[in-house]
Amino acid sequence: MTTGLTRAYQHSLNSSAVPSGQPALEVKDIGLRFGGVHALADVGFTVTQGHIHAVIGPNGAGKSSLLNCVSGLYHPQHGSIVLHTGVEGTSHELTKLPPYKIARLGVARSFQNIELFSGLTVLENLMLGRHIHMSKSVLASLVWLGPARRQEIAHRALVEEVIDLLSLQPFRHKSVGSLAYGIQKRVELGRALCLQPALLLLDEPMAGMNAEEKEDMARYILDVHELAGVTVILIEHDMAVVMDISNRVSVLDFGRLIADGTPDEVKANPKVVEAYLGAEEH
Repeated sequence: MTTGLTRAYQHSLNSSAVPSGQPALEVKDIGLRFGGVHALADVGFTVTQGHIHAVIGPNGAGKSSLLNCVSGLYHPQHGSIVLHTGVEGTSHELTKLPPYKIARLGVARSFQNIELFSGLTVLENLMLGRHIHMSKSVLASLVWLGPARRQEIAHRALVEEVIDLLSLQPFRHKSVGSLAYGIQKRVELGRALCLQPALLLLDEPMAGMNAEEKEDMARYILDVHELAGVTVILIEHDMAVVMDISNRVSVLDFGRLIADGTPDEVKANPKVVEAYLGAEEH
């Protein structure tokens, strides 16, 4: 059983998010090359605030490269990525920003391969997700008196909410490296959520999971989306999950956008069918 999130948590999200139904992220004609290889070629689409926006495509289509551009790990050679924040709709060009500045604007992500600190506990990994919100110096934090102590207690309270939301209570003090794969993927989702993002990037959060674990993860993503009000960009290969939980779907093939629309529109698009199943021989 999952719980809700406090008004304090949601207020932080609402202050960084644009009104529901407005553009949260605009990807415009992004081009990314690695030598002579075109990973992305003039890709563009809009992510609407309050939506789960899936990005799908065959292996090597450029999906993870796209998320790397949005999160600042890659810098495209041309095009723009514009993040809209706040009720006033302030715009931020992301293509030249480093990852830590993009994180401070309210963008968090999980990775296709688990990127946790295996020797630390679940609680410690989640507390690391609060680092961009910590304003006290390292020295003050080490002394742990006065404002530094109050700050850490407040951050710990928000982390406990995420632990409750993702049903991680039994694993709170366990080393992440000792946990089952599916639980580790849930911890990674939790660490991203601890940043209190307005935009959450999920790179194959269900990869390697069995059917039961996928069902659980899909439910947690919906809880994060509905209870926390987070806009989500989701890369996922399980088409049943994508069609079930997404509001909109963009399809990449060989670095190019071949379709963009509702799940039903994309499912019926001949170009999408050909990309996944191959052209029919005559």
